[in-house]
Amino acid sequence: KQHIGTETKHYMTIISALFFGFISALIGIFPPGLINMTAAKVKIKEGKRAALWFVVGALLIIVLQVCLAILFAQFIGERPQVVVLLREIGCGIFTLLTIYFLAIAKPPKKVKGKIKKQRTSTRFFLGMLLSALNFFPIPYYVVVSLSLASFGFFVFEPFSIFVFVLGSELGSFLVFYTYISFFSTIENKTDFFMQNMNKIIGSITGVVALITLFNIINYYWN
Repeated sequence: KQHIGTETKHYMTIISALFFGFISALIGIFPPGLINMTAAKVKIKEGKRAALWFVVGALLIIVLQVCLAILFAQFIGERPQVVVLLREIGCGIFTLLTIYFLAIAKPPKKVKGKIKKQRTSTRFFLGMLLSALNFFPIPYYVVVSLSLASFGFFVFEPFSIFVFVLGSELGSFLVFYTYISFFSTIENKTDFFMQNMNKIIGSITGVVALITLFNIINYYWN
């Protein structure tokens, strides 16, 4: 029975790693940004094939960024005193980000411009370049993986890490593919997201700040 219980727990950990990797990617990439909007523009100007090559290039860099973030999170996670400190720092940072996005930041302006016809290989490297210039995934996945590990939904083991990265790649691809396939349908709605992006991000960081604060209070209370 103990063996069965351990095996079941192992499978649940793997499933949760895949699920939360997928959900984390959806939350992190879904708001209109440089990469997904560029993918949509490439599809409109050059076709779906070129856009998919662009996405493949972006996903390749995202894999490296998520792996780097998890390795850094594992290093931090092995030092409990650092974890507590980072939770407190993270709570402060997310609180400041919430205040910034909800009260200070101005709505982003819609980017205009035409995309010239290029070879698919060029689009592949463009996807890699734009993804490499986006440093957000590294701190984002550090916080996500540490938070999941603190609640027991993720463990820093090779296969679990692989499954989490796989989930994040699947979630990222789904978002990119949605923008590529349905951009013409949601094009008018993207203006709403662009104008309200700060509120959306501010709400997300506010929820994360509250969860982190609860975690800190629970740690000191116990």
